[in-house]
Amino acid sequence: MDHEKGELAPSPASETRPLSVFRLALSFCLLSSLIWLVSCAAPGEPIERKPQVPTAITDLAAQQQGNDVILTFTLPKDTVEHHPLKKKPAIEIYRGFDPAATAPSVTHEPLFLVLTIPPALVTNYSEKDHIRVVSPLSSNDLAPHVGWFASYSVRTRASVKKESADSNRAGLQIYPASDSITDLKTEVTRTGIVLTWGPPQKTIVGSAPPMISYRIYRATAAPDLQPAAPATASGSAGGATKLESPLARIGESNEPKFQDMQVEFGKTYIYSVRGVAQYSDVALESADSNLAVVTPRDVFPPAAPQNVTVVLVPAQNENSAYLDLSWAISPETDIAGYNVYRSEQDGVPGRRLNSELLLTPAFRDMNAVPGRQYVYTATAVDRAGNESLASAPASGSIPVEGQPKP
Repeated sequence: MDHEKGELAPSPASETRPLSVFRLALSFCLLSSLIWLVSCAAPGEPIERKPQVPTAITDLAAQQQGNDVILTFTLPKDTVEHHPLKKKPAIEIYRGFDPAATAPSVTHEPLFLVLTIPPALVTNYSEKDHIRVVSPLSSNDLAPHVGWFASYSVRTRASVKKESADSNRAGLQIYPASDSITDLKTEVTRTGIVLTWGPPQKTIVGSAPPMISYRIYRATAAPDLQPAAPATASGSAGGATKLESPLARIGESNEPKFQDMQVEFGKTYIYSVRGVAQYSDVALESADSNLAVVTPRDVFPPAAPQNVTVVLVPAQNENSAYLDLSWAISPETDIAGYNVYRSEQDGVPGRRLNSELLLTPAFRDMNAVPGRQYVYTATAVDRAGNESLASAPASGSIPVEGQPKP
């Protein structure tokens, strides 16, 4: 076969090799660009690479009240890296029991989780800038651990991945408190409100130790929520009553009786009593008794006036004779005034002579008829409208003209 001389024609293999390399490079570039576009075109919520870890609590404190342990501490606001926490962390309460008579802060007994408070409920435990958690002690906790140390620690958690470090350990020796008093009663007297109750006999694990004293707490009802039909002299007003202020301790008694003399009539008071049991060197209060609510009313009349005297004032010039009455001023501080009664028969009250209360202990009877014998009595009236019994009677008369003076 004849071939034309000149350059040789490329073979099919040498013609497709550069095209294949070019296509492979172009495909790689397109794939890389697509991956970049997918990762950057639709940004979403950033993924937390490192969990927030709250700072450790350092001010945990524990105190037993009744059969509860009250834990208080400050909730952390920052992370260990000094960044603000994005939300309130969850709270985890740990507890353990240690028989050793050593300070709880240096014991190394293991603690176990007894309570978890999710972030949504943390506000329910907030008091101003502090957290207050009530950790109850059951009979199963107390029966085998009387006099032991209960140690507490707290962790907080802002992420499921990692919690804070342990707080300081806080602890105390625990004992069973006496049962709450359930029969607190009130009685209003002239000098104050008398409280009485029965001594508690048991604890949640057995018999109650002797009470060394009783502590009395009182609060007042909010003014706009005073009971519509309050108690009288010896009753208690029932129903829910909002406290104007927290219960505050006002006194202590060594017997199951107490008299509160610092009260005002017409004001509503709420009382609670706590028994105090002595364990070793620990004086432990019980929980609050039943709340006794009472509104004292002044239904107590003042004492009768004393030393009523009647003096004849003879006629002078154009002035007719009259009878002048006087008596000792009442020593009571709420006296509004006095009344005077006149009768012509001993033992009969007669009628009142004054139309309005007398502001001073004196009265002039300008209407006495000469020749008649009169019997006078006086009463005292307090600001609540209570009128006293009648005084001892005093007699007097104006002689008829020409007759000798009595």
